[in-house]
Amino acid sequence: MFDSLSDGFQAAFKSIRGKGKLTEANMQEGLQTVERALLEADVSYPVVQSFMGHITERALGKRVLLSLRPDQELIKIVNDELVELLGPVDNSLNLKKDGCTILMLCGLQGSGKTTTCGKLAQLLLEQKVKPMLVAADLQRPAAIEQLKVIGRTLGVDVYADLAQKDPVAVCQAGVKQALANGARVVILDTAGRLAIDEPLMEELKRIDKRLSPDQVYLVVDGMTGQDAVNSAGTFNAALELDGVIMTKLDGDARGGALLSVKHVTGVPIKFIGTGEHFDALEPFRPEGMASRILQMGDILQAAREAHRIVDDRDREEMERKMASGEMTLDDFKNMLEKIAKPGLMGKMMGLLPGMGQMKQLIESEEASGGIRQTIGAINSMTAQERRNPKIIDAPRRARIAKGAGVQSPVITQLVKQFELMKPLMQGMAGGGMGDRAKMLQQLQSGSLMNDLAMGGMGGGLGGLKAKKPTGKRLNSDERAKLRKQREKELRQAKRKDR
Repeated sequence: MFDSLSDGFQAAFKSIRGKGKLTEANMQEGLQTVERALLEADVSYPVVQSFMGHITERALGKRVLLSLRPDQELIKIVNDELVELLGPVDNSLNLKKDGCTILMLCGLQGSGKTTTCGKLAQLLLEQKVKPMLVAADLQRPAAIEQLKVIGRTLGVDVYADLAQKDPVAVCQAGVKQALANGARVVILDTAGRLAIDEPLMEELKRIDKRLSPDQVYLVVDGMTGQDAVNSAGTFNAALELDGVIMTKLDGDARGGALLSVKHVTGVPIKFIGTGEHFDALEPFRPEGMASRILQMGDILQAAREAHRIVDDRDREEMERKMASGEMTLDDFKNMLEKIAKPGLMGKMMGLLPGMGQMKQLIESEEASGGIRQTIGAINSMTAQERRNPKIIDAPRRARIAKGAGVQSPVITQLVKQFELMKPLMQGMAGGGMGDRAKMLQQLQSGSLMNDLAMGGMGGGLGGLKAKKPTGKRLNSDERAKLRKQREKELRQAKRKDR
């Protein structure tokens, strides 16, 4: 997220850090690098001027110039100004205690509005609130069908009327149906256009006037730069927006829209979309976003993501096993299966302080394939081998490797890495803050993090590699014979364990 902007800031901090003696002249050089990074990120020019004016005044003060660590002082100044620029933000949906809350979503075609309806519905379901979706985009029949598919996927009611031509009537009927169904929140998916035009604005104004929605959110494509800021201003003038939901921030968005929209329009960003899945909608936190842009991580969001992956009951059971040293390869496999979602580990690494450089490594094709291969290797083991990996001798390793399609030394490395991780996990679960700090220090030291990234936590302990085929290609009969042979060997191993 915003890699080019982050790299620009880091280059500025590095240029100051490398100076033997800090002067006003070389501080200006660093500030020019910051300004260039903002402009290249397509941040609105008035915003850049205001932002640079504030940090320049503070950065050229005696406190910074005479500081023992001026680069850290500058980082703090930039961080504070980013937080000021992006906030404050109220992330609550302001749901009514009684009655039905109406949320109206608007935006240009292709901004991700219909998908965002599903993400908001998922967010409400997590809060034990029953939502209902209303298909009011009558310009695109595909949008209505898409909303129905989202409703079926999430188990949420969707109101649609293909015979009706008036979107106001559809919205009114949808709210009436929601009240009858006992829904607490109605989400209106309104029509969009490829560009803002008068008929679109008149349609949205009529819906706004007749239904008086409690919250009106503009869905904006974060990759569109200044166009996003301009459209936000136009929609806000017509509807008095309550907030912006910025989508597609998991792509190559440069950050201009994110840093400009609040300053230019006065409309806060309430949520950000960071992926295609329905759970990829984050409440926008200026402090966390500023920290991520400066590559300092976002611990609160990392904790939130971890909570999504593992619920409280599973987490408590895992912590109990880790603290008592009872954790087995089965438990480890279950943990890997929870984090095997594409892009999830890279996202988690990007949220941890000092782990930003590991993100690309973990997101590589080699790393993502390694998790699946690790799971395959564990699946090739017997129940006794998973409980007690120490019994895995040379014949067992050969059998497991053959079943998983990897080389035998890889199984040896897997077991070694797992045994190495067990005491570290035990210290994290049962130890004090000192033990946990030591664990984090070891993770950040490089060598262990590389093992985990290319290994168990990010792609097959020990850099698990698929065995390359040798010799001629097997035909279907030969493959079937080989599969039966492997199944026979696994049954024999299981009988031996019993």
